[in-house]
Amino acid sequence: MYRSGNPALNDSTFVKDHYPGQNWWDSPESNMMTMEGVTEKTGIVLIITATVALAVAITAPYSLPFIFVGLLYQVFAIFLMLFKHEMMANPVFVVAYAISEGLVLGGFTWLFEVGLDLPGIGIIAALLTFMILGVMLSIYRAGLIEWNRNMEIAVTSALFAIIFVYLFSFLGGITGWFEVPYIHGSGPIGIAFSLFVIGIGALCLVADFDFIERGVEMGAPKQMEWRAAFGLLVTLCWLYFEILKLLAKIAASK
Repeated sequence: MYRSGNPALNDSTFVKDHYPGQNWWDSPESNMMTMEGVTEKTGIVLIITATVALAVAITAPYSLPFIFVGLLYQVFAIFLMLFKHEMMANPVFVVAYAISEGLVLGGFTWLFEVGLDLPGIGIIAALLTFMILGVMLSIYRAGLIEWNRNMEIAVTSALFAIIFVYLFSFLGGITGWFEVPYIHGSGPIGIAFSLFVIGIGALCLVADFDFIERGVEMGAPKQMEWRAAFGLLVTLCWLYFEILKLLAKIAASK
């Protein structure tokens, strides 16, 4: 099985041995994972995220401290994902993560709209995110793009490079010792970098579609639909934030 570019959907996601004590695989056939079930649960977590984000944006600036609450939970979620795989199929955990994403994205959207005087940028970013989702899903379903070993290596390498650049930039920013030039600016290089990151995010969606389809074919248990929804939520929220940054760069370049 090819490995997804999404850390929430890796090779071990549908391996029975990674869920000790769970009897999911002993359930009847009606308890198997389906595309419809993944779609339904993805819709639930996206609605929760959007509702919380809207509530934070409406009540800002008083609600802005909740950004840190959301970020802390996401750090906790990363460690839990690495060391306790079965929690990723827990609906309570996934819903809590969706709430944390709403807290973070709602706060940052308000900062972009009000702090940078870019009213409506959040709606545009959301529309573009779902447009990318629809386009990539259509391309994948039409068989125009295939997730194979070569693409896996290319996308994974690009992901690690992006993470390294962001971490390096973050460390330089908080220490004041150095800065990574151009990538956060509104010039051509900064805009090109954002487009590159969004392109990699779009390819991660293809990887996730492929991985979920393989999970359905393997007869994964229905509880894993929450795990799949979590993985898609991670990618879509990342895409939204990167699109938000791109739109801000484009507006600043005018």
